[in-house]
Amino acid sequence: MQAVIMAGGKGTRIASVASDIPKPMIEICGKPILQHQIECLREQGITDIILVIGHIGYVIKGYFQDGQKYGVSIRYIEEKEPLGTAGALYYLKDIIEDDFLLLNGDIIFDVDFDRFMRFHKEKKGAATIFTHPNNHPYDSGIVETDSEGFVVKWLNKEDKRTYYKNRVNAGLHILSPDVLDMFQEVKKTDLDRDILKVLLKEHRLVAYDSPEYVKDMGTPDRYEMVTRDVESGLVHAKNLKNKQKAVFLDRDGTINVYKGFITRADDLELIPGVAEIIRKINASGYLAIVITNQPVIARGECTLEELELIHRKLETLLGEEGAYIDDLFYCPHHPDKGFEGERPEYKIECDCRKPKPGLIYQAAEKYNIDLSASYMVGDDERDMEAGRNAGCRVIRTKQNAAFELDEE
Repeated sequence: MQAVIMAGGKGTRIASVASDIPKPMIEICGKPILQHQIECLREQGITDIILVIGHIGYVIKGYFQDGQKYGVSIRYIEEKEPLGTAGALYYLKDIIEDDFLLLNGDIIFDVDFDRFMRFHKEKKGAATIFTHPNNHPYDSGIVETDSEGFVVKWLNKEDKRTYYKNRVNAGLHILSPDVLDMFQEVKKTDLDRDILKVLLKEHRLVAYDSPEYVKDMGTPDRYEMVTRDVESGLVHAKNLKNKQKAVFLDRDGTINVYKGFITRADDLELIPGVAEIIRKINASGYLAIVITNQPVIARGECTLEELELIHRKLETLLGEEGAYIDDLFYCPHHPDKGFEGERPEYKIECDCRKPKPGLIYQAAEKYNIDLSASYMVGDDERDMEAGRNAGCRVIRTKQNAAFELDEE
């Protein structure tokens, strides 16, 4: 697999850190960002690398040369004039023969690229973008997908929005060579607006969602945060090749105020102080995963569409306070019959309704989670039993009270 890194940025927002070198050459823990990227690629067997350079690109070329010193092979495409975030891809038309990685040169990452590529191949889209939650979705572009992972909507940060799933484009992409046919001449081109959003309209754009570490360091504050994460080992630990740790969270009474069964988004309200606790989980390296019984579906009291809206509101409210969940798993089943409007297909004995641990097992398989190093947090004995059944440590909370991250 070939990798193309867009390394021509000027870094105007981070000039206080370094203003006389290309943005990808800013050092983190003694190495340029670009070197961190190249080493991560090399460790996963990706050694054929093309660097697109522009602003004082000779600094990059002089440092990395042909890449031999770093165990890779590097070729260069040099922009004579700024071509935006994608214009230089025109020059790849005679170089690229297979699906390839396209990376922004100002991000620190450590992800399982084999897993990313398998997903891309399975979906057979023209392009797959890497999406994840972040702690500032309110000023980020939001990506919405259908149940198969195909992108159906892309909201720019200036677009009007109400409730949304916290998923943003992280700056990692896999493109098929077919995408290069969209470049008919050398001109300034925006990757998101001129290429990816066109593929969205053609139903050929897919989103790969992952909680792995991908962060840009475009501002001094983010630069300091990324530096800390590299130093602590968090960046590498979040690669899904490694065993993960999670805090599994009940929903009603643990994250949002318990009001009986919630059937409308208007009724959802965060427990004061919970967003701050979830922010701490996010910063710790643990995954924050919601595990919730939602019998309102089986009982016919709430539609799947309304439940999705409820969960979007939950993510929106958390995002407004700088917190996020990595995933949410719910059980729609309820074994007892006799409710007016009930849905027979959901009136079953299942393996996912707490206190059974089925949803926790699903999350563990999806994210390579070490359950013995993880926690289940909830306000009900069913939460505790589900956690114990899965082999997790458990934390019992008081209903509608912000919880403490201590063992029971």
